[in-house]
Amino acid sequence: MPINTLIIDDEKPARDELAFLLKGFPEINVVGQGKNGLEALSLIKEHNPDLVFLDVQMPGLDGFGVIKKLVERKLRVPHIVFATAYDNYAVHAFEVNAVDYVLKPFDKGRIAKAIQRAKKMVEAHASPVERLESLMGQLGTAKAAQPVKLLVKSQGRLFLLDAKDMVYAAIEDGLITIYGKDSDGNSNFRTIEELQASLDPEVFWRAHRSYLVNINSIKEVVPWFKSSYMLKMNDKKQSEVPVSRAQTKRLRELLKL
Repeated sequence: MPINTLIIDDEKPARDELAFLLKGFPEINVVGQGKNGLEALSLIKEHNPDLVFLDVQMPGLDGFGVIKKLVERKLRVPHIVFATAYDNYAVHAFEVNAVDYVLKPFDKGRIAKAIQRAKKMVEAHASPVERLESLMGQLGTAKAAQPVKLLVKSQGRLFLLDAKDMVYAAIEDGLITIYGKDSDGNSNFRTIEELQASLDPEVFWRAHRSYLVNINSIKEVVPWFKSSYMLKMNDKKQSEVPVSRAQTKRLRELLKL
């Protein structure tokens, strides 16, 4: 029997790459693709898939949020292979509790192993719910225990910045700059997703594909074109950060607009 599968990832190149790799496995039948958590919920309800390749870090409702919503709504939870940039404290938790996890960029051999594990789970008719709930609990504990210091390079010197003092971060030409209240500098993180994964999701929000903001450091919300908004931040430059159309609803939820 084919394993009906969904691909959920907010980055189109990642979706395309994974879809291409999965074509090499005849047992996998890709029935749909989604670019965010809300689409994931809708597609899972519509297709009732056996397996979902689920991105952990997505704007708005992330991968773990999707699982929580499925449980809350009493929908059948499919087997999950997480696509993630986590490669440190979370690895053991993924290995124990998820069907599997794959790191980006994807590797065909690693995908093959994940599919073999998923196939065994599907054929055994095992329910993933308890394991996934345990996974989220372990990750929450690990995240709380993480250091909240960020390494920032400025004018050839390295500084440690308390995470709570980060006003926002921006990426341009592959380089992440972290802006504090009084200073700014380059980060050693390679992607916004990796930086976001190291921070408190209740405080740091992906307002735009290229920006991660500390919601406690938003000084002013400025209405912008076509019902969008610009955020004036509480750094020394009073920087302005755009809010993407996809995140406008989330902004209204966060600030009760």
